[in-house]
Amino acid sequence: MIGERVVQRISSTRGFAKVAPHVVPALDRAVHRLTRGKVLLSAQMLPGVILTSTGARSGLTRRTPLACMPQEDGRSWLLVGSNFGRTDHPAWTHNLLAHPDAEVSWRGADIPVRARLLQGEERTAAWKELLAFWPPYATYQARVEREIRIFRITRRGQ
Repeated sequence: MIGERVVQRISSTRGFAKVAPHVVPALDRAVHRLTRGKVLLSAQMLPGVILTSTGARSGLTRRTPLACMPQEDGRSWLLVGSNFGRTDHPAWTHNLLAHPDAEVSWRGADIPVRARLLQGEERTAAWKELLAFWPPYATYQARVEREIRIFRITRRGQ
């Protein structure tokens, strides 16, 4: 699909990495709120969730729109702390490390989840899946010295 390749190329640029973190989440939150959780603007390109986590230091509730890779089991998703290829880990990853119990809004439903940081062979396997799913992640990783964090979030209470 030509449109998808163009979006991937644009999202891999340094200019996108500078602008997108300020624009995309704000638009996502606004559209999500206006549609009562039914629409996530960025999900028109990639599947997405609104992650509700607890601030690592503040303890306050934080809502973050994120691209995700749904897993075939329907009970879990992969979240990538790419931060658009910026140097620092995104704040939401610190929040999940400190408080792994969270909630996601997925297709209009609020779902309690538990997050787990992937490491070792499990991370390597997930990274390969993610690169096939969204190739710009490779560009983001090449741009930074840190290892991009990958979390598996799984439904709680089932």
